[in-house]
Amino acid sequence: MRNQLALLVHEAARLQPASPYPAVATNAAERVTNLFMSLLEIQFPVTRSYHEPILKNAQEFADRLAIHVNSLNRSVKEFTGKPTTAHIAERFTREAKLLLHHTDWSVGDIADRLGFE
Repeated sequence: MRNQLALLVHEAARLQPASPYPAVATNAAERVTNLFMSLLEIQFPVTRSYHEPILKNAQEFADRLAIHVNSLNRSVKEFTGKPTTAHIAERFTREAKLLLHHTDWSVGDIADRLGFE
């Protein structure tokens, strides 16, 4: 029963809105930030043992968005006030906390599934 409830809570966390930012961008920095945040969110939640988030650093996100990493960092910081790496670290941390709380996976398993060796 406890495991079923934990699974239900984990699935509910997955249904949260992908981003608190508006869908309609008014300038390029906002549009780039929205795309970055969407890419970051679609990698989660980690539900299977073979799933690993693909994008782990600002350069990989910039490559996927076909922009220079400096442009990505500048846009995200301008729009949110925090650097790109802070957003990535916070999202990975939030996912790790959810997995620790709502699954019976070990810390090593969670680290492995989040792509840390």
